[in-house]
Amino acid sequence: MKIAIVILNWNGRKLLEQFLPSIVNFSSKEAQVYVADNASTDTSITYIEEHFPSVEIVQNKVNGGYAKGYNDALQHIQADIYCLINSDIEVTENWLTPIANTFKNEVNTAIVQPKLLDFKDKTKFEYAGAGGGFIDLYGYPYCRGRVFNFLETDTGQFNDTNEIFWASGACMFIRSEVYRKLGGFDEDYFAHQEEIDLCWRAQNEGHKVKYVGSSTVYHVGGATLQESNPHKTFLNFRNSLLNVVKNVPKRWFLFVIFSRLILDGIAGIKFIVELRPVHTLAILKAHLSFYKNFFKFLSKRRKLQKKSNYNLHSSVVWQHFILGRKKYEDLK
Repeated sequence: MKIAIVILNWNGRKLLEQFLPSIVNFSSKEAQVYVADNASTDTSITYIEEHFPSVEIVQNKVNGGYAKGYNDALQHIQADIYCLINSDIEVTENWLTPIANTFKNEVNTAIVQPKLLDFKDKTKFEYAGAGGGFIDLYGYPYCRGRVFNFLETDTGQFNDTNEIFWASGACMFIRSEVYRKLGGFDEDYFAHQEEIDLCWRAQNEGHKVKYVGSSTVYHVGGATLQESNPHKTFLNFRNSLLNVVKNVPKRWFLFVIFSRLILDGIAGIKFIVELRPVHTLAILKAHLSFYKNFFKFLSKRRKLQKKSNYNLHSSVVWQHFILGRKKYEDLK
């Protein structure tokens, strides 16, 4: 089974200097390492050519963000399994073996995520994916080991192999055949939560998404767009709403849409109370962009196969902020 490890890069020489060595050292015997460069203007490419000649480079013509960046690059890469990995991830020895075995032994498994721990505090789960992703009744994403901003300490509680709802785009393995069949990422997302949409569509086609806790990577997180950046707030709120329009089954659709308008309004008020009005403005912009794109995504929705992949936890917002439940195991 041929595995291609594909690192998306945009002006990230410093990150490549820090993290590319671990990927090459712990992966090159089992996989081919690629850097997909999103039209960088720094010296990233020169650095790779001089220090890592075994790494193959795919140069995209434009910076199309995460979604278009991978869609463009993967057209030029032939492999059975794509590993899409951020440039700010440190991998560990033998991290590929349990994931490769999962793909070999489970033909219905199309997407896999390893355990994601925080590079800055390796005892903690990392925000972007932790122990595997889920989504609540209203389309809000959360993870085993991370509910909103509360991060659990890794005590081995998620060392299992478990079916999940979505795998983190920070480090995601996907069968190339499935990726192509689904048409890759939806480029209208640009970045953030496009992996949730991809996993949702994969499950609607009968594929499984798995978490493999015997494989561990460490993620810096926010290296390209920090949490404090209001543009990240814009993308997360806008794209979460687009996920709802595109994927939520008909019986829930109107209820979820109207509920989200109210809940996002409350989130905007919360940011004002916290003296972070730029994030309230980002939510308003997200909703304006959502309204602008509503009918476009409604059209996409009609083309997708709809199955009942929505039997999920009730409101995580209610359980976390009102009932005070912080850990995944406490959610009902």
